[in-house]
Amino acid sequence: MTTSDSTAGPRPIELLAPARNLACGLAAIEHGADAVYIGAEHFGARAAAGNSVADIGVLCRRAHVFGARVYATLNTIVYEDELQRARELMGSLADAGVDAFLVQDMGYLPSADSPLGAASRVHASTQTDNRTAEKVKWLRDRGFSRVVLARELSASEIAAIHEAVPDVELEVFVHGALCVSYSGLCYASQYCFGRSANRGECAQLCRMKYSLKDHAGRTLGRERYWLSLKDLCQADALEELLLAGASSLKIEGRLKDEVYVKNVVAAYSERLNSIIARHPDRYKRASRGRCTYGFTPNLSKTFNRGFTHYFLHGRVADMASPDTPKAMGEFVGNVKWMERENGRAAITVAGTASFGNGDGLCFINEERQLEGFRVNSARGNRLYPLRMPRGLKPGMALYRNNDQEFERLLSGHSAERKMDVTMVLEATGDGFCLTMLDAESGAAWGKAETRFEHQEAKKPQHDNMVNQLKRLGGTPFACSEVVVKGQADRYFLPSSLLSELRQRVVAASLDGTRLSAGSGLGRQQPAAASHDSQLSSWSALYNRPYLFNIANSRARAFYEKEGLKDMAPAFELAGGGREPLLMQCRYCIRFALGHCVRHGGRAPQWEEPLFLELADGRQFRLEFDCKNCQMNVYGTAKGGKEK
Repeated sequence: MTTSDSTAGPRPIELLAPARNLACGLAAIEHGADAVYIGAEHFGARAAAGNSVADIGVLCRRAHVFGARVYATLNTIVYEDELQRARELMGSLADAGVDAFLVQDMGYLPSADSPLGAASRVHASTQTDNRTAEKVKWLRDRGFSRVVLARELSASEIAAIHEAVPDVELEVFVHGALCVSYSGLCYASQYCFGRSANRGECAQLCRMKYSLKDHAGRTLGRERYWLSLKDLCQADALEELLLAGASSLKIEGRLKDEVYVKNVVAAYSERLNSIIARHPDRYKRASRGRCTYGFTPNLSKTFNRGFTHYFLHGRVADMASPDTPKAMGEFVGNVKWMERENGRAAITVAGTASFGNGDGLCFINEERQLEGFRVNSARGNRLYPLRMPRGLKPGMALYRNNDQEFERLLSGHSAERKMDVTMVLEATGDGFCLTMLDAESGAAWGKAETRFEHQEAKKPQHDNMVNQLKRLGGTPFACSEVVVKGQADRYFLPSSLLSELRQRVVAASLDGTRLSAGSGLGRQQPAAASHDSQLSSWSALYNRPYLFNIANSRARAFYEKEGLKDMAPAFELAGGGREPLLMQCRYCIRFALGHCVRHGGRAPQWEEPLFLELADGRQFRLEFDCKNCQMNVYGTAKGGKEK
């Protein structure tokens, strides 16, 4: 696989981390993220993860010290009575220092009357359903500087998009939970519960248990979590994604806690650094600073339902987690013996894992249900739960979904991020000057001068000067070298004055980084809007007008200008008719069951269409669209609002 990355020097690569709140955002920066995406008080696609503009401003100031960026997620559809508030929020966030807006609603697009004029920098959220080169080109021509691609794309499909539209930044998900539907085109939660996924209130219908039935009403197997996918993990495929043209590697998880953020960001940052170390002429990090960790990152120790590459190499089996939508964690061994020891339940585990008091373990029982238990105490590989788990049997695999020692390590100060600098001290005509330089590039961070009489020293000054100027603890800098130029060390310079010079040069350097590092909305060049590409080149995918998610007058005016003829309000406003299309999925149950003839499976014996049925009797019809290699989920007369 080849791309056109080549001649302009190393390409900046961004590791993009989620932030539920300010603490998570700061943790992401400290553990190696090049950028953070965070929701504001309203209009983010995770309604439960809102933050004040003031907190986002604090995060921006800290991130910009390291040249890292902060993106505000305004990626819900916006109702008419919310337009003014949404546009005012955009202006407030720009003033707070955010570097770009992540949006779904076309009402946010840069324009002469937008809060920031036509210079707003906007990224097209994955909620805009970005799966073709035609759609990406169309978005670029409307002013988007970056496009977040659909999770369902393969490496070769990403490469084809990059080849077709090389002047757009491509953001690609590399880790975290997977939605079974193409993002932005899932209306199941709204249909069943009045909670819109396009408004940040998804009720996760894909994580519910269903019976699978055929047209004759026969149940095909037992109840399972038929739509629940494993979690994405591309940790061992980052170089492949970079070669395909990805410039931003995105971690999912704006509802996850600090431990998740710290561990996952550190794990991916180390892998990315390893790739860059092998290809320094091809890639570089998009921000500054090196991280040291007080723990060993381990992706299996944070929330996951098992891992999948999804469609990275095309359609493969074993993408789903049909037995449970909950976290399985890391495999720790098989049950060897179960017995009672002095009246206590005791379990011996065959394996090399070590255990701690309070660890949470789980297993899949003979009914294919997830069971869990807590370890009261552990002695080596011998575990003592409060009571023997009901469904546990010898030989069963055990998984740890809560590692107490690992949680303890990450609950406190677990990483440090520093930028290496050189301190240069020299004498001036009437005093001294201290300059702080970037150790790698030699560029000046900041400078501080003081007037002080040149007095010949009675004893050597060099060692004291070095010791005083190296003391950068508590700052984002680490001094790798002190250079005393000329004969500056022949003069007496009090430690207090050296300390003052050091503090002043650090302050000057931090002021400079805040102004220049994160670029900021007012200092980034947005993509030039044009209308070279046509709506019709990709809109044929949308055979129902509500799929355009038009929820306000600005979005409607935008699509009218684009020439959209068959226009209707968003599903949230007007519904989708008697049997609405609720999900469009690249994942396919027929394929998962081995009955996709197109891919070499056995011809099914059931009578289609198939239906998914919830415990309360609500049904959803499945359509296997083999022409587009897609599974569609429809509402039925037995579906609708919660009964």
